Amino acid sequence: MQDDQNKKEKKETTDITTSIFKTTRIVNSQSIENTGAGVLDLKISHRFGMVNTGGYNFFGLDQATMRIGMDYGISNRLEIGLGRSTYNKEYDGFFKFRILRQSTGKVNMPLSLSVVSTAVLNTLKDQTTSYTIHYSDHASYVNQVLLARKFGDFFSLQLAPTMVHYNIVPTTAYRNDLYSMGTGFRLRLSKRVNLTGEYYYQVQRIPGYYNSASVGFDIETGGHVFQLFFTNSTGINERSFITQTDGRWGNGGVHFGFNISRVFTVVKPKQVSNDKKW
Repeated sequence: MQDDQNKKEKKETTDITTSIFKTTRIVNSQSIENTGAGVLDLKISHRFGMVNTGGYNFFGLDQATMRIGMDYGISNRLEIGLGRSTYNKEYDGFFKFRILRQSTGKVNMPLSLSVVSTAVLNTLKDQTTSYTIHYSDHASYVNQVLLARKFGDFFSLQLAPTMVHYNIVPTTAYRNDLYSMGTGFRLRLSKRVNLTGEYYYQVQRIPGYYNSASVGFDIETGGHVFQLFFTNSTGINERSFITQTDGRWGNGGVHFGFNISRVFTVVKPKQVSNDKKW
């Protein structure tokens, strides 16, 4: 009788799957996770130079590309963020909205689904051209759908169909809209360490650039999450790493890098039932 009662109670509640990934980024890419409501997430991202630059540049450690950003949870569904990168002196802003959350019980949802929209502004000084460059030509936009599922306690998988739009391209031979498919995974190695990876396959690729591929480790230490990894991407925002990756793993054109995430509670959350969190 007690077992039947427990099963009945379980069916009347919704158990939301948490920690599909350990932070809101897999490596460069957005993950399905959101910053909690009222929580500010300060992120510092650092990429050293390419390993194949040799001993003169200390195998890339003499060089650096950085991004500093702040993500904030407006609600349990909506997150916004702003960032500044040294690469191309770019500013970026985004919002991420949860539509579905993986769960069992009263609501049995097999996967989580979110949408992300990002705007990127390149502030490098314009070179001399035969045509007029408007300020809006410096902007690009990225739209993504994130689909993710956690398989037990040890493995998570994410797909990210993506479109990158350039307001201006060098010639008519280039397309303004570029499509790609991103994939990412998390494999739990211990209570506080996870192996992570991501790969973006470009359906249309700008000549001279390659698909982005990254692999690394997430290390949890209290309020911090350290991410240590190797990636062939120099840029850190979505437009840059998805469509402007100029390194190749095959010849050592990869960067060692890290992300540091530190969260601060700005507004204390109200206590709500598990169903209302949905």
